[in-house]
Amino acid sequence: MLRWGLRVVLAMAEDLIAAVASQTKRLNSSSEVVQRLEENGHQNKRLKSDADEEDAEDQNKKSPKRKIVLLMAYSGKGYHGMQRNVGSSQFKTIEDDLVSALVQSGCIPKNHGEDMKKMSFQRCARTDKGVSAAGQIVSLKVRLIDDILEKINNHLPSHIRILGLKRVTGGFNSKNKCDARTYSYMLPTFAFAHKDHEVQEELFRLDRETLESVNKLLACYKGTHNFHNFTSQKGPRDPSAKRYIMEMYCGEPFVRENMEFAVIQVKGQSFMMHQIRKMIGLVIAIVKGYAAESIMELSWGEEKVDVPKAPGLGLVLEKVHFEKYNRRFGNDGLHEPLEWTEEEEKIAVFKEQYIYPTIINTEREEKSMANWLNTLPIHDFNSTAVEMQTNNKNSKKSSDLEASDGCGDDSD
Repeated sequence: MLRWGLRVVLAMAEDLIAAVASQTKRLNSSSEVVQRLEENGHQNKRLKSDADEEDAEDQNKKSPKRKIVLLMAYSGKGYHGMQRNVGSSQFKTIEDDLVSALVQSGCIPKNHGEDMKKMSFQRCARTDKGVSAAGQIVSLKVRLIDDILEKINNHLPSHIRILGLKRVTGGFNSKNKCDARTYSYMLPTFAFAHKDHEVQEELFRLDRETLESVNKLLACYKGTHNFHNFTSQKGPRDPSAKRYIMEMYCGEPFVRENMEFAVIQVKGQSFMMHQIRKMIGLVIAIVKGYAAESIMELSWGEEKVDVPKAPGLGLVLEKVHFEKYNRRFGNDGLHEPLEWTEEEEKIAVFKEQYIYPTIINTEREEKSMANWLNTLPIHDFNSTAVEMQTNNKNSKKSSDLEASDGCGDDSD
């Protein structure tokens, strides 16, 4: 009887162990199923994400390619100008950031970013190192993707913005179709204080008489003159040294950060390298009493004249003009005139946020104008050289880095 009872107990124990083992096996199997389901779920998500990216890329490729212009604004501090130097990563330019944003946003394929000719890229003005722009125009072929401006700006730093876009004719070239450019030059008004008067920079205020003298001198530049003394590598008999200035004047002074500033505006068909800065530099030298007024007319003659070059800080490309293009295509029913009235508020906000503060803070910290003014006594405004070198150096075209920023001119 005892043996029978033990056999019953052992049998029950074996059944229990078998049941536990079976349950454990089922649990392990369920866990594996769940794990497989989770892995499949993650894999499906990855596949879906990859598919979405491929769909987006396919959609970009399906987007029509069209010739457009982009309205750009940027603060030039920290950049070596506008124009991209392909193969040179040492000197960062505005176009480096722009092309990168165009590729990342899907507007152009990567190989077009490496060879900008493939997208028919052309800038209107090649602004120099540190020079800013409120109305730069570039023309190029892009894929017209949805929300194109937002997507490009998402890949740009805040101090570079695309403010507008317009369709243009297939053969449009922003460099060749430009009629004129308007630049501004913002400077502290103490630059006009006479050299014999000791002034405190922050306390100086420009009087009405001096402002009128400044504008009288600036107005002398209007018309066509030979500006060979206002650039480099051009002789007095080089036809390309003659430039047409439409207007030039100094606006009313204003106070920012306890310092008084004024803005000089100049509109011309085209400008040579350093021309605007030298035009302003010579006026400052005259107003301060370092040079006689007669030197202006002398500088347009064949003799070599020592013309000082004002600092680059403060120079801004304000606007580019396409008047002939607008007359021909602006109202043809297919294209819009290249005017940016609707964008004027955005342009003004950008200048207040990025361009003006940069100029003001840099002037206060680095004192570029004050330091440059100290160099004016070094210039000899009385001596001239009659003999000019008229060899090939005067007539040959500049290299690409110093070449035209549009309309056959050298960038200031």
